[in-house]
Amino acid sequence: MTTPGVKSISSRDNPLLVRLRKLGRDPVAYRKQSELWIEGDHLCRAFLQRGGVPLQALISEEGWASPLRDLALHAAGVSVLPEALMAGISTLESPALIGFVIPWSGTAALLPDAPTVVLDRLQDAGNVGTVLRSAAAFGFTQVVALKGTAGLWSPKVLRAGMGAHFGLSLIEGVEALALGALAMPLLATSSHAVQAIDQVALPWPCAWVLGHEGEGVSAAVQSLCSMAVRIPQPGGEESLNVGAAAAVCLYESARQRQSG
Repeated sequence: MTTPGVKSISSRDNPLLVRLRKLGRDPVAYRKQSELWIEGDHLCRAFLQRGGVPLQALISEEGWASPLRDLALHAAGVSVLPEALMAGISTLESPALIGFVIPWSGTAALLPDAPTVVLDRLQDAGNVGTVLRSAAAFGFTQVVALKGTAGLWSPKVLRAGMGAHFGLSLIEGVEALALGALAMPLLATSSHAVQAIDQVALPWPCAWVLGHEGEGVSAAVQSLCSMAVRIPQPGGEESLNVGAAAAVCLYESARQRQSG
């Protein structure tokens, strides 16, 4: 290969591949390595669209022979490798043809006035990624994850987020007391609340609090909330999945803001 900045990798013991396998195995390894591994052309394009500059692109030989080659050349360096080696670093059931190594600069600083979603010990990576997608879709720009929440940048959360990460300010690993820095009301849902979410004027900006899948919002965090509302469920179910509940709450905030 004569393209500048492009090299071939033929050994699974290559230091870069060893590093990426660690990132794939440990959902919070990014905190130690200060880098992330994102896979697939959708995530890679989303990163570039937000002005990101990849440290490294890894692309399979098949991908290099396709239009994905142009995507890879946005990176400072490009490594081309056989499909078998690409599969060895992939966290996907069907390995992608391309992935980026991108920098992780640490958790962001909490912004007091940014419309916010607070995650109180959410455990399921799919739920966390789904909430991030809803936050980005409905105009919430900050997500604050309390200690005990799944790593916001873990491979599974990144996949479920579908690129939402790159348009959000993400803070993780904080104590509940840090929420006192938010200059806006904190809102929560409760099946026992008198007022339904569509029957009350929701403040803007606000911070929606979403709790643990089994235990809900902790008593300590609930005490910080100035409003609790009920999501009507005429079908008779006891509760919604937290990802579905988040979409309802964030949509209603956006709807009221637009209609007001």
